[in-house]
Amino acid sequence: MGNPSSQGQNDTLTVRDNRTGKVYTIPISDNAIPATAFKDIRAPAKKGEREENETEKGLRVADKGFLNTAVISSEITYIDGEAGILRYRGYPIEQLAVHSSFLETAYLLIYGALPSRKQYNIFETEVMQHSMTHADAEVLFRAFRYDAHPMSILTSAFASLGSMYAEANPSLQGQNLYTKGDAASIAAMDKQIYRLIGKATTLAAMAYRIRQGRDFVVPPAGLSYTGSFLYQMDHLGEEDYVPSPVLEKALDVLFLLHADHELNASCTTVLQTASSLVDPYSAISAGCASLYGPLHGGANEAVIRMLISIGSPDNVPAFVEQVKKREKVLSGFGHRVYKTSDPRSFIVRKTADEVFKVTGKDELLETAMRLHDVAMSDEYFIKRKLAPNVDFCGLIYRAMGFPLDFFPVLFAVPRVVGWLAHWRQMMLQPGGVKIWRPRQIYVGPTKRDYIPIDSRVPVEGLKRTPTVVQHSGQSKRTMLASYKGKAKL
Repeated sequence: MGNPSSQGQNDTLTVRDNRTGKVYTIPISDNAIPATAFKDIRAPAKKGEREENETEKGLRVADKGFLNTAVISSEITYIDGEAGILRYRGYPIEQLAVHSSFLETAYLLIYGALPSRKQYNIFETEVMQHSMTHADAEVLFRAFRYDAHPMSILTSAFASLGSMYAEANPSLQGQNLYTKGDAASIAAMDKQIYRLIGKATTLAAMAYRIRQGRDFVVPPAGLSYTGSFLYQMDHLGEEDYVPSPVLEKALDVLFLLHADHELNASCTTVLQTASSLVDPYSAISAGCASLYGPLHGGANEAVIRMLISIGSPDNVPAFVEQVKKREKVLSGFGHRVYKTSDPRSFIVRKTADEVFKVTGKDELLETAMRLHDVAMSDEYFIKRKLAPNVDFCGLIYRAMGFPLDFFPVLFAVPRVVGWLAHWRQMMLQPGGVKIWRPRQIYVGPTKRDYIPIDSRVPVEGLKRTPTVVQHSGQSKRTMLASYKGKAKL
């Protein structure tokens, strides 16, 4: 691999290094080439070249933002962004949304096949029986401020679970706890999967109720996964309380659509973290933190805030012009992967119709549809392939009565399944787990000698000087006071 060769072969890539004249043959497997093969392509350093370039140690592959770098072989999710295709384990998302359920699809993603009735019953029973949380979780939740963002709470709650289950921690039980592939290893892995999926809705409901100033609700028996979730959020003591079946079904469909999406930012974060063989609760917490960002899971919240800022449908044309002038940010259109319409968006539209029949149409729907029509007929957006994406499901969440800052939580809960599917796959992959350690291209200063502080020339500039905070209140008074050890500015 990567050895000099005079001629290419089938299923290989021939590379000529014009610096040395050498020709290299690199194998192509599954339409991919190994990045490590380029380490064999070495050349003498040019006169005066920076030693940090490490030219004599082989080529590095620069790929800012992982635009075209495959870091793992996976059997889980296939996406064709050009054709607008999304498949879980080979099954089109459109078929699963109509015929399957969230928990059945979760089984499919994790174990690789649709379950028999017996297999599904075992899985569903274990997930639902593991929805209870330790009493100490209540203490954690009540420690947060009343106005804390629910995603911050959920991220911390997932991390806290790692401190409750010593048998789930490879640091305590041995680093091959999940990687041996024997019956005991897989059983330990499955138990954590049951716990995380089961407790995801419970923790999310607790994050919701702490914001509402309500007591927590014990997960009920006999309800579906999403029915239990709605019950835990909304039950206030009513006798024989049963959530709306329409909302329950809609949430189940949306959970199914959001269950996995290949190596997006949060899934990559989970695998990056898990590659150190940390416990799965810490890895899921890291993924939750990644999902929190407005370029990822926070996008559907951003869509609604954008629509609120637009207001009336009559204001859409002016807003679109501001977007084209880069004066405003357009949310809900375009996707890192999909260059045509997101296949999930059509299912979201159908689900929205069902929800609106019982809740009434969201007042922002007309604004959203006008924005869709204007953007889809404008050459600016057509040329850039900015089609509507799934983040418009925020309209459904809003119609169902969820607060804006809870939208990312409704994304995180189902995505736990996808994260766990990829985590399980990586733990059991042939050859074991290697810690993810990407390279960098160092462009900073070359070697320089230390200068004593009194001999230095200050380096000025906005990005080179720490910002001075404008203090007020007690902090300001303390800065004006005198005391032993006070720093001199």
